[in-house]
Amino acid sequence: MSERYPRDLLGYGRTPPDPKWPNPAGSGNARICVQFVINYEEGGENAVIHGDAASEAFLSEIVGAAAWPGQRHMNMESIYEYGARAGFWRLWRMFTERSMPVTVYGVATALERNPEAVAAMQEAEWEIASHGLKWIEYKDFSAEDERAHMREAMAIHKAVTGERPLGWYTGRSSRHTLELVAEEGGFLYASDAYADDLPYWQETRTNPLLVIPYTLDTNDMRFATPQGFNSGEQFFAFLKDAFDTLYAEGEAGHAKMLNVGLHCRLVGRPARAAALARFLDYVQSKPDVWVARRIDVARHWREHFPHAPRFRPSRMSAGEFLSSFGAVFEHSPFLADRAHAAGLHDAHDSPQGLAGAMNRAFREASDAERLGVLKAHPDLAGRLALSGELTDQSKAEQAGAGLDRLTSDELDRFTELNRRYVERFGFPFIVAVKGLDKAAILSAFKARLDNDRDLEFATACREVEKIARLRIKSIFDEKAA
Repeated sequence: MSERYPRDLLGYGRTPPDPKWPNPAGSGNARICVQFVINYEEGGENAVIHGDAASEAFLSEIVGAAAWPGQRHMNMESIYEYGARAGFWRLWRMFTERSMPVTVYGVATALERNPEAVAAMQEAEWEIASHGLKWIEYKDFSAEDERAHMREAMAIHKAVTGERPLGWYTGRSSRHTLELVAEEGGFLYASDAYADDLPYWQETRTNPLLVIPYTLDTNDMRFATPQGFNSGEQFFAFLKDAFDTLYAEGEAGHAKMLNVGLHCRLVGRPARAAALARFLDYVQSKPDVWVARRIDVARHWREHFPHAPRFRPSRMSAGEFLSSFGAVFEHSPFLADRAHAAGLHDAHDSPQGLAGAMNRAFREASDAERLGVLKAHPDLAGRLALSGELTDQSKAEQAGAGLDRLTSDELDRFTELNRRYVERFGFPFIVAVKGLDKAAILSAFKARLDNDRDLEFATACREVEKIARLRIKSIFDEKAA
């Protein structure tokens, strides 16, 4: 069996949930949830004086900066200092004057170095989530070392704010990060993911973890990246387009959330702050908008969409999978074996996804094997039906089309067509009968008798795949009931 693919490419698929966002206006649900995140990193960045090997090189006015090993980079340090000394207070005034809530991603060592800023955050009732111990790269950390940093960050956070963080975002994360957050426990959400427009539950080795995805596009960091925003007007236009798109989707009944990521040293500069102010006013000019802290979103989601184990065929053992899906192809359990052995993952945990995997196994079978699958199907209203020897699935399907209630003339007609069809093609007539009545089935019977053998073989195979999809859907529906 191939190694299980670890990523979830399915998500909510074609049917995302209605988030039922609270509406401050009190009438119906909000069309959109908007969250503003201020990343407070100044004083926690890479710096030799912080014990790091080199200076910071990320997200500053010096686009493309290189780290200076063993040396202080005074220009870089002063750019970060601007965020703490001036940018933070500009943003603080901007949001408090409008009474708009904020979530802070606070780097523990940065918070520790500016208690006045922490006091201002708490005065404004902003949520202070953890942004890790230091604003450094964790991709090369071992799980043990990253765990140690996480616990030290939490201890500092509690000491300087008076309470442990309930949200976590490392940012420059590793493959261990979300597993470690779940393992630690006590967090209401984590945000080291960019995979959706809605919160979702992620299975981990220890505990289910609520993920509130973050953003790298509606984010002022693009002022500090190549081909990013060159002016405040570009930033405003980008945010407005994102808002308008999601607002329209919410009006159509598909509400989502918009994350806006901010940094004190970037959007805290006057020209960029002016663009942000225009966007804040634009958001406040619209009805049915819920501007929320991320902790509020987490609590809402936990109340209305608590974690519930999903039906996950991809997590089944080979025996369990065969027991559930071995009869999807008539008397041909080898196809379920092959689908499972080929490797299933999260994208196969839906009716369409699993049908894709199982129909692929059928398509990759030899012509002789596929012919055997066709021959395993019973005649419609044939001998097996009359003697009560159909499989449960075939019995239910034929009964649904009324084939168990034929008049003697209808039975004679079906018997004759079955005989002619098998003599011509060498396998039974196969059609997915769901949604068809006797007249429609007879019409298809007569039309397909004129096909050549290759065309009819291909047609019958497509019908077998359709039957498999319908049977898989029925199994999922039973599990969901």
